[in-house]
Amino acid sequence: MDFALSAKAQEATENMWDFMRSHVFPAEPVWAAHLKEHGPHAFPPVMDELKAEAKRRGLWNLFLPSLSGLSNLEYAAVAEISGWSPVIAPEAINCQAPDTGNMETLELFATPEQRERWLEPLLAGQIRSAFAMTEPDVASSDATNITTSITRDGDEYVINGRKWWITGASDERCQVFIVMGKTDPEAEAHLQQSMVLVPRDTPGLTIERDLPIFGYNDQHGHCELVFEDVRVPATSLLGEEGDGFKIAQARLGPGRIHHAMRAIGMAERALALMVERAKSREAFGHHLADYANVQDLIAQSRIDINMVRLHVYNAAWLIDQHGAKGARSEISEIKVSAPAMATKVIDRAIEVFGGMGVSDDTVLAYFYAWARVLRIVDGPDAVHRRTVARVEMKKTPPHRG
Repeated sequence: MDFALSAKAQEATENMWDFMRSHVFPAEPVWAAHLKEHGPHAFPPVMDELKAEAKRRGLWNLFLPSLSGLSNLEYAAVAEISGWSPVIAPEAINCQAPDTGNMETLELFATPEQRERWLEPLLAGQIRSAFAMTEPDVASSDATNITTSITRDGDEYVINGRKWWITGASDERCQVFIVMGKTDPEAEAHLQQSMVLVPRDTPGLTIERDLPIFGYNDQHGHCELVFEDVRVPATSLLGEEGDGFKIAQARLGPGRIHHAMRAIGMAERALALMVERAKSREAFGHHLADYANVQDLIAQSRIDINMVRLHVYNAAWLIDQHGAKGARSEISEIKVSAPAMATKVIDRAIEVFGGMGVSDDTVLAYFYAWARVLRIVDGPDAVHRRTVARVEMKKTPPHRG
Protein backbone atom coordinates (compact mmCIF):
# COMPACT_ATOMS: atom_id res chain seq x y z
CA MET A 1 0.00 0.00 0.00
CA ASP A 2 1.33 3.42 -1.01
CA PHE A 3 0.69 5.90 1.82
CA ALA A 4 1.37 8.98 -0.31
CA LEU A 5 -1.67 10.89 -1.57
CA SER A 6 -2.25 10.51 -5.29
CA ALA A 7 -2.01 13.63 -7.44
CA LYS A 8 -5.82 13.66 -7.66
CA ALA A 9 -6.23 13.39 -3.88
CA GLN A 10 -3.55 16.03 -3.29
CA GLU A 11 -5.39 18.46 -5.56
CA ALA A 12 -8.72 17.70 -3.87
CA THR A 13 -7.34 18.17 -0.36
CA GLU A 14 -5.65 21.45 -1.22
CA ASN A 15 -8.89 22.65 -2.78
CA MET A 16 -10.83 21.51 0.29
CA TRP A 17 -8.49 23.24 2.73
CA ASP A 18 -8.77 26.48 0.79
CA PHE A 19 -12.57 26.13 0.84
CA MET A 20 -12.51 25.51 4.61
CA ARG A 21 -10.35 28.56 5.35
CA SER A 22 -12.07 30.95 2.97
CA HIS A 23 -15.70 29.88 3.40
CA VAL A 24 -16.53 27.15 5.93
CA PHE A 25 -14.79 28.42 9.08
CA PRO A 26 -16.10 31.99 8.51
CA ALA A 27 -19.61 30.53 8.08
CA GLU A 28 -19.61 28.82 11.50
CA PRO A 29 -20.58 31.93 13.55
CA VAL A 30 -23.10 32.95 10.87
CA TRP A 31 -24.66 29.49 11.07
CA ALA A 32 -24.82 29.57 14.87
CA ALA A 33 -26.31 33.08 14.96
CA HIS A 34 -29.10 32.11 12.55
CA LEU A 35 -30.08 29.07 14.62
CA LYS A 36 -30.00 31.11 17.81
CA GLU A 37 -32.38 33.67 16.30
CA HIS A 38 -34.71 31.38 14.35
CA GLY A 39 -34.66 28.11 16.28
CA PRO A 40 -32.49 24.98 16.26
CA HIS A 41 -34.02 23.45 13.13
CA ALA A 42 -34.17 26.55 10.94
CA PHE A 43 -32.19 26.42 7.72
CA PRO A 44 -29.33 28.94 7.63
CA PRO A 45 -29.20 30.50 4.12
CA VAL A 46 -25.41 30.54 4.27
CA MET A 47 -25.51 26.82 3.41
CA ASP A 48 -26.83 27.61 -0.07
CA GLU A 49 -23.87 29.96 -0.57
CA LEU A 50 -21.45 27.26 0.58
CA LYS A 51 -23.00 24.68 -1.75
CA ALA A 52 -22.73 27.01 -4.71
CA GLU A 53 -19.06 27.62 -3.97
CA ALA A 54 -18.39 23.91 -3.48
CA LYS A 55 -19.98 23.11 -6.84
CA ARG A 56 -17.94 25.83 -8.48
CA ARG A 57 -14.78 24.27 -7.08
CA GLY A 58 -15.74 20.72 -8.10
CA LEU A 59 -16.03 19.68 -4.43
CA TRP A 60 -19.33 17.88 -4.89
CA ASN A 61 -20.49 14.28 -4.31
CA LEU A 62 -16.91 13.24 -3.70
CA PHE A 63 -18.04 10.20 -1.69
CA LEU A 64 -19.37 8.44 -4.81
CA PRO A 65 -16.47 7.07 -6.90
CA SER A 66 -18.63 6.72 -10.01
CA LEU A 67 -19.24 10.49 -10.02
CA SER A 68 -16.16 11.96 -8.37
CA GLY A 69 -13.50 9.72 -9.86
CA LEU A 70 -11.97 9.46 -6.38
CA SER A 71 -11.31 6.10 -4.76
CA ASN A 72 -12.41 5.50 -1.17
CA LEU A 73 -8.78 5.96 -0.12
CA GLU A 74 -8.52 9.27 -1.98
CA TYR A 75 -11.84 10.48 -0.58
CA ALA A 76 -10.70 9.61 2.97
CA ALA A 77 -8.28 12.54 3.02
CA VAL A 78 -11.00 15.00 1.93
CA ALA A 79 -13.57 13.59 4.36
CA GLU A 80 -11.11 14.00 7.21
CA ILE A 81 -10.78 17.70 6.41
CA SER A 82 -14.57 18.09 6.43
CA GLY A 83 -14.54 16.65 9.95
CA TRP A 84 -12.87 19.86 11.17
CA SER A 85 -16.33 21.42 10.83
CA PRO A 86 -18.59 18.33 10.98
CA VAL A 87 -21.92 20.15 11.11
CA ILE A 88 -21.36 22.40 8.09
CA ALA A 89 -18.59 21.13 5.81
CA PRO A 90 -19.97 17.66 4.89
CA GLU A 91 -23.31 19.13 3.81
CA ALA A 92 -21.59 21.97 1.95
CA ILE A 93 -19.97 19.39 -0.35
CA ASN A 94 -23.06 17.11 -0.40
CA CYS A 95 -21.24 14.39 1.53
CA GLN A 96 -23.34 14.42 4.71
CA ALA A 97 -24.93 11.55 6.58
CA PRO A 98 -27.49 10.07 6.20
CA ASP A 99 -27.82 11.28 2.61
CA THR A 100 -24.58 9.69 1.44
CA GLY A 101 -25.73 6.25 2.55
CA ASN A 102 -29.17 6.83 1.09
CA MET A 103 -27.73 7.96 -2.24
CA GLU A 104 -25.49 4.90 -2.36
CA THR A 105 -28.52 2.74 -1.59
CA LEU A 106 -30.60 4.31 -4.34
CA GLU A 107 -27.65 4.05 -6.73
CA LEU A 108 -27.53 0.28 -6.09
CA PHE A 109 -31.18 -0.71 -5.70
CA ALA A 110 -33.55 1.98 -7.04
CA THR A 111 -35.68 1.58 -10.15
CA PRO A 112 -35.29 4.18 -12.93
CA GLU A 113 -38.43 5.93 -11.69
CA GLN A 114 -37.19 5.98 -8.08
CA ARG A 115 -33.83 7.30 -9.19
CA GLU A 116 -35.44 10.13 -11.14
CA ARG A 117 -37.76 11.13 -8.29
CA TRP A 118 -35.34 10.85 -5.37
CA LEU A 119 -31.72 10.17 -6.32
CA GLU A 120 -31.30 12.96 -8.86
CA PRO A 121 -32.49 15.77 -6.53
CA LEU A 122 -30.37 14.30 -3.72
CA LEU A 123 -27.29 14.30 -5.92
CA ALA A 124 -28.09 17.90 -6.86
CA GLY A 125 -28.38 18.89 -3.20
CA GLN A 126 -31.97 20.07 -3.69
CA ILE A 127 -33.53 17.85 -0.99
CA ARG A 128 -32.43 15.76 1.98
CA SER A 129 -33.44 12.28 3.17
CA ALA A 130 -33.53 9.98 6.19
CA PHE A 131 -33.02 6.29 6.93
CA ALA A 132 -35.62 4.82 9.30
CA MET A 133 -34.44 1.53 10.79
CA THR A 134 -33.85 1.97 14.55
CA GLU A 135 -36.80 1.36 16.90
CA PRO A 136 -37.30 2.29 20.57
CA ASP A 137 -38.70 -1.01 21.81
CA VAL A 138 -36.13 -3.48 20.44
CA ALA A 139 -32.34 -3.78 20.27
CA SER A 140 -31.99 -2.46 16.73
CA SER A 141 -28.27 -3.25 16.59
CA ASP A 142 -29.71 -6.61 15.50
CA ALA A 143 -31.73 -5.50 12.48
CA THR A 144 -33.71 -8.75 12.48
CA ASN A 145 -35.38 -7.49 15.69
CA ILE A 146 -37.33 -4.67 14.08
CA THR A 147 -41.09 -4.88 14.51
CA THR A 148 -42.45 -2.24 12.12
CA SER A 149 -44.82 -4.02 9.73
CA ILE A 150 -44.98 -3.46 5.97
CA THR A 151 -48.04 -5.28 4.69
CA ARG A 152 -49.04 -5.67 1.04
CA ASP A 153 -52.61 -4.57 0.31
CA GLY A 154 -53.37 -4.74 -3.39
CA ASP A 155 -51.24 -2.15 -5.18
CA GLU A 156 -50.07 -0.59 -1.92
CA TYR A 157 -47.96 -1.28 1.15
CA VAL A 158 -49.34 -0.36 4.58
CA ILE A 159 -46.77 0.60 7.23
CA ASN A 160 -47.33 0.52 11.00
CA GLY A 161 -44.69 1.03 13.66
CA ARG A 162 -42.46 3.43 15.51
CA LYS A 163 -38.88 4.53 14.76
CA TRP A 164 -36.44 6.75 16.59
CA TRP A 165 -33.04 8.41 16.25
CA ILE A 166 -33.97 9.12 12.64
CA THR A 167 -31.36 11.65 11.61
CA GLY A 168 -32.48 14.49 9.35
CA ALA A 169 -36.20 14.35 10.02
CA SER A 170 -36.46 17.78 11.70
CA ASP A 171 -35.23 19.50 8.56
CA GLU A 172 -38.13 20.31 6.24
CA ARG A 173 -35.81 19.70 3.29
CA CYS A 174 -35.92 16.01 4.28
CA GLN A 175 -38.42 14.84 1.69
CA VAL A 176 -38.12 11.05 1.72
CA PHE A 177 -37.63 8.29 4.28
CA ILE A 178 -36.15 4.89 3.50
CA VAL A 179 -38.13 2.74 5.93
CA MET A 180 -37.16 -0.79 6.97
CA GLY A 181 -39.84 -3.15 8.27
CA LYS A 182 -41.06 -6.72 8.13
CA THR A 183 -43.00 -7.94 5.12
CA ASP A 184 -42.92 -11.64 6.04
CA PRO A 185 -42.48 -12.51 9.75
CA GLU A 186 -42.59 -16.22 8.89
CA ALA A 187 -39.64 -16.17 6.51
CA GLU A 188 -36.03 -16.98 7.40
CA ALA A 189 -34.71 -14.40 9.89
CA HIS A 190 -32.65 -12.43 7.33
CA LEU A 191 -35.38 -12.51 4.67
CA GLN A 192 -38.26 -11.09 6.71
CA GLN A 193 -37.38 -7.44 6.13
CA SER A 194 -37.97 -5.07 3.23
CA MET A 195 -37.45 -1.38 2.55
CA VAL A 196 -39.89 1.14 1.11
CA LEU A 197 -39.62 4.80 0.14
CA VAL A 198 -42.02 7.04 2.06
CA PRO A 199 -42.47 10.72 1.11
CA ARG A 200 -42.48 13.16 4.03
CA ASP A 201 -46.05 14.34 3.46
CA THR A 202 -47.60 10.84 3.39
CA PRO A 203 -50.76 10.68 5.59
CA GLY A 204 -50.23 8.71 8.80
CA LEU A 205 -46.55 9.62 9.15
CA THR A 206 -45.99 11.75 12.26
CA ILE A 207 -42.75 13.28 13.45
CA GLU A 208 -43.39 12.84 17.15
CA ARG A 209 -40.39 14.62 18.66
CA ASP A 210 -36.76 15.57 18.21
CA LEU A 211 -34.20 13.80 20.40
CA PRO A 212 -31.25 15.97 21.48
CA ILE A 213 -27.80 14.44 21.99
CA PHE A 214 -26.41 15.39 25.40
CA GLY A 215 -28.69 18.44 25.26
CA TYR A 216 -27.67 19.53 21.75
CA ASN A 217 -30.41 19.96 19.13
CA ASP A 218 -28.81 19.52 15.73
CA GLN A 219 -30.18 21.57 12.85
CA HIS A 220 -31.29 18.43 11.02
CA GLY A 221 -32.55 16.65 14.15
CA HIS A 222 -32.70 13.04 15.32
CA CYS A 223 -36.39 12.21 15.59
CA GLU A 224 -38.94 9.72 16.78
CA LEU A 225 -41.46 8.83 14.05
CA VAL A 226 -44.84 7.13 14.19
CA PHE A 227 -46.31 5.25 11.22
CA GLU A 228 -50.06 4.66 11.50
CA ASP A 229 -51.59 2.94 8.47
CA VAL A 230 -49.19 4.79 6.19
CA ARG A 231 -49.95 3.79 2.61
CA VAL A 232 -47.48 3.98 -0.27
CA PRO A 233 -47.69 2.52 -3.79
CA ALA A 234 -46.18 -0.94 -4.26
CA THR A 235 -43.73 0.72 -6.64
CA SER A 236 -42.13 2.31 -3.54
CA LEU A 237 -40.45 -0.99 -2.66
CA LEU A 238 -36.64 -0.95 -2.88
CA GLY A 239 -35.38 -4.08 -4.58
CA GLU A 240 -37.51 -7.15 -3.87
CA GLU A 241 -39.48 -8.24 -0.82
CA GLY A 242 -37.06 -9.79 1.65
CA ASP A 243 -34.10 -7.70 0.48
CA GLY A 244 -34.20 -5.32 3.46
CA PHE A 245 -31.41 -6.88 5.51
CA LYS A 246 -29.16 -7.21 2.46
CA ILE A 247 -29.77 -3.57 1.51
CA ALA A 248 -29.04 -2.43 5.07
CA GLN A 249 -25.70 -4.23 5.09
CA ALA A 250 -24.77 -2.75 1.71
CA ARG A 251 -25.73 0.72 2.92
CA LEU A 252 -24.01 0.75 6.29
CA GLY A 253 -20.53 -0.39 5.20
CA PRO A 254 -19.39 2.78 3.41
CA GLY A 255 -21.24 5.04 5.85
CA ARG A 256 -19.33 3.62 8.79
CA ILE A 257 -16.00 4.45 7.20
CA HIS A 258 -17.17 7.98 6.34
CA HIS A 259 -17.95 8.56 10.05
CA ALA A 260 -14.47 7.33 10.94
CA MET A 261 -12.83 9.68 8.45
CA ARG A 262 -14.64 12.71 9.84
CA ALA A 263 -13.88 11.66 13.43
CA ILE A 264 -10.18 12.02 12.62
CA GLY A 265 -10.78 15.60 11.47
CA MET A 266 -12.61 16.38 14.71
CA ALA A 267 -9.69 14.99 16.69
CA GLU A 268 -7.20 17.01 14.65
CA ARG A 269 -9.07 20.24 15.36
CA ALA A 270 -9.26 19.37 19.06
CA LEU A 271 -5.50 18.75 19.11
CA ALA A 272 -4.81 22.04 17.32
CA LEU A 273 -6.94 23.88 19.87
CA MET A 274 -5.18 22.05 22.71
CA VAL A 275 -1.77 23.12 21.45
CA GLU A 276 -2.87 26.75 21.01
CA ARG A 277 -4.31 26.81 24.51
CA ALA A 278 -1.22 25.20 26.04
CA LYS A 279 1.08 27.74 24.40
CA SER A 280 -1.00 30.78 25.37
CA ARG A 281 -2.30 29.94 28.87
CA GLU A 282 -0.20 30.45 31.99
CA ALA A 283 -0.51 28.76 35.38
CA PHE A 284 1.87 28.91 38.35
CA GLY A 285 4.28 31.13 36.45
CA HIS A 286 4.66 28.99 33.34
CA HIS A 287 2.80 28.32 30.11
CA LEU A 288 0.80 25.08 30.23
CA ALA A 289 2.98 23.84 27.35
CA ASP A 290 5.99 23.83 29.69
CA TYR A 291 4.51 21.13 31.92
CA ALA A 292 5.35 17.50 31.22
CA ASN A 293 1.82 16.27 31.88
CA VAL A 294 0.40 18.64 29.25
CA GLN A 295 3.12 17.62 26.79
CA ASP A 296 2.11 14.00 27.42
CA LEU A 297 -1.51 14.83 26.51
CA ILE A 298 -0.38 16.48 23.27
CA ALA A 299 2.06 13.72 22.34
CA GLN A 300 -0.35 10.86 23.04
CA SER A 301 -3.03 12.60 21.02
CA ARG A 302 -0.73 12.89 18.00
CA ILE A 303 0.23 9.21 18.32
CA ASP A 304 -3.41 8.10 18.63
CA ILE A 305 -4.56 10.18 15.64
CA ASN A 306 -1.78 8.92 13.38
CA MET A 307 -2.44 5.29 14.27
CA VAL A 308 -6.16 5.57 13.56
CA ARG A 309 -5.60 7.47 10.33
CA LEU A 310 -3.48 4.60 8.99
CA HIS A 311 -6.13 2.17 10.23
CA VAL A 312 -8.84 4.03 8.29
CA TYR A 313 -6.67 4.35 5.18
CA ASN A 314 -6.08 0.60 5.24
CA ALA A 315 -9.82 -0.09 5.47
CA ALA A 316 -10.53 2.35 2.63
CA TRP A 317 -7.84 0.74 0.48
CA LEU A 318 -9.30 -2.72 1.14
CA ILE A 319 -12.77 -1.50 0.09
CA ASP A 320 -11.25 -0.18 -3.13
CA GLN A 321 -9.55 -3.52 -3.75
CA HIS A 322 -12.17 -6.00 -2.59
CA GLY A 323 -15.43 -4.16 -1.88
CA ALA A 324 -17.09 -3.71 1.52
CA LYS A 325 -17.48 -7.48 1.99
CA GLY A 326 -13.74 -7.92 1.60
CA ALA A 327 -13.11 -5.38 4.35
CA ARG A 328 -15.81 -6.49 6.78
CA SER A 329 -13.54 -6.84 9.80
CA GLU A 330 -11.58 -3.68 9.02
CA ILE A 331 -14.75 -1.59 8.68
CA SER A 332 -15.90 -2.77 12.11
CA GLU A 333 -12.41 -2.18 13.52
CA ILE A 334 -12.25 1.47 12.45
CA LYS A 335 -15.88 2.02 13.49
CA VAL A 336 -14.66 1.20 17.01
CA SER A 337 -11.21 2.77 16.93
CA ALA A 338 -11.91 6.16 15.31
CA PRO A 339 -14.75 7.47 17.54
CA ALA A 340 -13.00 6.09 20.65
CA MET A 341 -9.80 7.88 19.67
CA ALA A 342 -11.65 11.12 18.93
CA THR A 343 -13.43 10.98 22.29
CA LYS A 344 -10.09 10.59 24.09
CA VAL A 345 -8.35 13.40 22.20
CA ILE A 346 -11.27 15.80 22.64
CA ASP A 347 -11.41 14.93 26.35
CA ARG A 348 -7.70 15.80 26.67
CA ALA A 349 -8.32 19.13 24.95
CA ILE A 350 -11.16 19.84 27.38
CA GLU A 351 -8.77 19.09 30.24
CA VAL A 352 -6.31 21.70 28.96
CA PHE A 353 -9.07 24.29 28.38
CA GLY A 354 -10.64 23.77 31.79
CA GLY A 355 -14.03 25.41 32.27
CA MET A 356 -14.05 26.91 28.79
CA GLY A 357 -13.78 23.42 27.34
CA VAL A 358 -17.18 22.36 28.63
CA SER A 359 -18.89 25.58 27.54
CA ASP A 360 -20.15 26.58 24.10
CA ASP A 361 -17.30 29.08 23.72
CA THR A 362 -15.36 26.40 21.84
CA VAL A 363 -16.39 23.50 19.62
CA LEU A 364 -15.02 20.97 22.12
CA ALA A 365 -18.18 20.28 24.13
CA TYR A 366 -20.24 19.55 21.01
CA PHE A 367 -17.38 17.57 19.48
CA TYR A 368 -17.19 15.43 22.61
CA ALA A 369 -20.94 14.78 22.59
CA TRP A 370 -20.95 13.86 18.91
CA ALA A 371 -17.82 11.67 19.13
CA ARG A 372 -19.44 9.73 21.96
CA VAL A 373 -22.63 9.32 19.94
CA LEU A 374 -20.57 7.95 17.04
CA ARG A 375 -19.73 4.98 19.25
CA ILE A 376 -23.43 4.02 18.96
CA VAL A 377 -24.36 5.30 15.48
CA ASP A 378 -24.40 2.58 12.78
CA GLY A 379 -23.95 -0.13 15.39
CA PRO A 380 -22.51 0.12 18.92
CA ASP A 381 -18.91 -0.76 19.72
CA ALA A 382 -19.89 -4.08 21.29
CA VAL A 383 -21.52 -5.32 18.08
CA HIS A 384 -18.54 -4.34 15.94
CA ARG A 385 -16.12 -6.01 18.35
CA ARG A 386 -18.26 -9.13 18.03
CA THR A 387 -17.87 -8.97 14.24
CA VAL A 388 -14.10 -8.58 14.50
CA ALA A 389 -13.88 -11.48 16.96
CA ARG A 390 -15.94 -13.76 14.72
CA VAL A 391 -13.72 -13.05 11.74
CA GLU A 392 -10.61 -13.59 13.87
CA MET A 393 -11.83 -16.91 15.25
CA LYS A 394 -12.35 -18.28 11.74
CA LYS A 395 -8.68 -17.79 10.86
CA THR A 396 -6.12 -20.56 10.96
CA PRO A 397 -3.00 -19.32 12.77
CA PRO A 398 0.24 -19.84 10.84
CA HIS A 399 1.84 -22.01 13.53
CA ARG A 400 -0.75 -24.73 12.86
CA GLY A 401 0.09 -26.56 9.66
